[in-house]
Amino acid sequence: MNFEVFRDAWGIPHLRAGDASALAYGQGYVTAADRGWQIEVERHRMLGTSAGPLGAGEAGWDAFARRARLADTARRCHDALDPDTRAWVAAYVEGINQGLRERGGQAPEFARTGTVPGRWEPWTPLGVWLSTHVLFAGFPGKLWRDEVVRRLGADAVELFATDGPGTLGSNGWLVDAARTADGGALIAGDPHRYIEDPGVYQQIRLACPEFDVVGLAVPGVPGIGHFGHAGGVAWAITNAMADYQDLYRERLRRTGDGGVEALGPDGWRPAHAHVEEGVEVVETERGVVVIGGPDEGEGVSLRQPARVFGNLGFATLPALLRARTVADVDRAFDGWAEPVNVVMAADTEGGTLHRVAGTVPLRDPENRVRVVPAWEERYAWRGVHDPLPRAEVDGVAVMANERSLAAPLGTEFAPPHRARRIAELLADRPVWAAGDMAVVHTDTELASARPLLGLVERLDDLSPAAARLRASLLNWDRRMAAGSVRAAAYARVRSAVVRRIAAHPSLADLTGLAPAYPEVFRPWLGLVPRVAYGLENLLTAARLPYEDRLTAVREAVEEVAGVPETTWGELHRLAAWQALPDPGAERPALDGDHDCVLSTSSVPGLTDLAARGPAARYVWDLARRDNSRWIVPHGASGIPGTPHHRDQLPLWLRGELAPVVTDFDRLTPTEEIPVTDVYERAVDGFGTFRLAPVDPSGADIDILHAWVSEERATFWGMTGLARDDVRDIYAHMATLDTHHAFLVRLDGVPVALFQTYEPEADRVSECYEVQDGDVGAHLLVGPPAGEAGARHGFTGALVDVLVSYALDGLGKKRIVVEPDARNAKAIALFARSGFELVGEIVLPEVDLPEVYLPEKRAQLALRTR
Repeated sequence: MNFEVFRDAWGIPHLRAGDASALAYGQGYVTAADRGWQIEVERHRMLGTSAGPLGAGEAGWDAFARRARLADTARRCHDALDPDTRAWVAAYVEGINQGLRERGGQAPEFARTGTVPGRWEPWTPLGVWLSTHVLFAGFPGKLWRDEVVRRLGADAVELFATDGPGTLGSNGWLVDAARTADGGALIAGDPHRYIEDPGVYQQIRLACPEFDVVGLAVPGVPGIGHFGHAGGVAWAITNAMADYQDLYRERLRRTGDGGVEALGPDGWRPAHAHVEEGVEVVETERGVVVIGGPDEGEGVSLRQPARVFGNLGFATLPALLRARTVADVDRAFDGWAEPVNVVMAADTEGGTLHRVAGTVPLRDPENRVRVVPAWEERYAWRGVHDPLPRAEVDGVAVMANERSLAAPLGTEFAPPHRARRIAELLADRPVWAAGDMAVVHTDTELASARPLLGLVERLDDLSPAAARLRASLLNWDRRMAAGSVRAAAYARVRSAVVRRIAAHPSLADLTGLAPAYPEVFRPWLGLVPRVAYGLENLLTAARLPYEDRLTAVREAVEEVAGVPETTWGELHRLAAWQALPDPGAERPALDGDHDCVLSTSSVPGLTDLAARGPAARYVWDLARRDNSRWIVPHGASGIPGTPHHRDQLPLWLRGELAPVVTDFDRLTPTEEIPVTDVYERAVDGFGTFRLAPVDPSGADIDILHAWVSEERATFWGMTGLARDDVRDIYAHMATLDTHHAFLVRLDGVPVALFQTYEPEADRVSECYEVQDGDVGAHLLVGPPAGEAGARHGFTGALVDVLVSYALDGLGKKRIVVEPDARNAKAIALFARSGFELVGEIVLPEVDLPEVYLPEKRAQLALRTR
């Protein structure tokens, strides 16, 4: 398989190959190199083996994955693929496996978990897609609504109906050619998903003689399914909020021969049953049993289209790459399955598209609301919805998960605020250009604040502090800006109101539901999150007496009035999900809120930290593709410490987008970026430390020569050397595979020389017993880097960063240092930094043509992971 890899300034891969098969192979290879750890986590999650690398906390998900038969469903769907699509997916998998063998293991997480990359099967990408989206439509919400109906009555369901924390949405909008500056349609938006590190979307370009597409791919899945620009046509999607998965209440029993039976409309019927890794897997004629089982005599089964029809819509993916017009995109999405999406598309001929795509079964309306009895015929599936809804584009079109195009297909939709606000913003300008779209992407107006502020306005008899807070809230511009004190005050009042409403006696029957269900479903069953996202309804509905609502707001205002002021950004910070959590991970301040166009979602009443938000932003320009723009929350690389791991984060936080480069002459032909090329880490109170290899031919040598010539560097043994001598030393080191030298910069200012070496290739190996996973290190701290470098704790922070690089970035188990025995300051520094002082050693003299090292008495010290 021959393919070329080019990179732009952000490290985004642009692939070029002679045919679609070689290109699919290249996409797999690059994904394994850039995102090896990430895609291996997804493979384990699909198989139900994620507790192995990630720990016992994943056992609940693993049990669900096995009970839901995700891997088996993926196999079924793969076997049903047409031969061309199957061969295309196989090429991608072949590239994945080759990339994992050659480059995938460079991610430090493999060393941290003691694991190695595994082998992908031909059907694995389908399993990754299914695993990623099996909870996407929020079927566990039916468990919640079932409890609400049983405990409060059917009319109470609407109190909590909203796009809550367990459901994922997006913004998208299309401006047709008549409303744009360059005469071509614009498509823009941002998918709202859990913000993960690495990100859930992979910026990529795929070019061969048949097609040339830029877009956002899902790591581990070939092609560009959600957001793409093929030059002549572009497309984007949002979650339609359709309901296409059902839950059935099953009656189960064991038979005398060891089998299992389930009660259906035709009486007791045999069910499939087997055991996997200690988990009993049961499947009835409705679906897989995900709650309960034969020993309990009852359970709940999940029925979903992929399992019933053996189709995940993967034939759509290569068809989209080959699309030239809106009609091509439309035909491609005719074969789509799940998740069910709203699709927008436009082409250079003036064509537009706005439709729902996916598989939605026809069945009783009650199926969409709650768990239904398996033994009643009325709840059986009776085909699928065909055709699905579509609409004409009249100047502009907006999709934001609201109850509109897909209304006949779902139950819970997002509030209308985001869609209305986007439409308002688009109406404000007669003509739009790609660069203007940041105005929409970053809008922070919070329309959903109206009901709560309306009750605040009615308050009287407040304490002086609460009265001042009331006046401040009523003068607030209702924008959730990170720097706003009033936005923070509103959020605090809102959280206090949520907690009080959740404690109201009329809702008492809904407390404590979550522990009765498997852990994986519990996010949908917590009362406080449900109150938080249904607060608008709860503050206006008659179920809660008006005086009780007003009292809750009054008490909340009085509570918050006694709390010191802060800004929204101090409370509302990004808490990105990581498979291996990093306690020291940066949590930057965020603009926006759940119902803003800039939808950064926390859970009021529980936390102001945001786990959800724009997992990417894009603007597709149909007039000139190179005017298009995109951004992801972190970067193109999934490998900590590499240059492009988090380099897009500052832009993403500011609402800026990076340019889409389409000219191959402006790109750099490159191999995949080695892990050891660079490492960076931000440290609160100091700034960003960055390691880069010493350049023997550049200005680095001038810096190092100045440092090693100082009296304080006498222990390095290079005082008195000429500049060219220092250059020769580091030029020789650059040729070695066992020794590496890095210049450490703090916010761009050189602050230290850091060297690593393999102990078995060094004279230190004669003085202690080298173990697998050892790495040696030398450190020379340069002059303080201005104010930050002179600050107390600077050297400790520096050593902490270097230890992190050696143990996490390189995946080593133990660091070995051997400062000169007379260097009391260095020995004390290492001791403070957690190194164990083992004892003094004598390093023998080394006299080689390339280097001379005199005998040295040193203090051996070790730092173990």
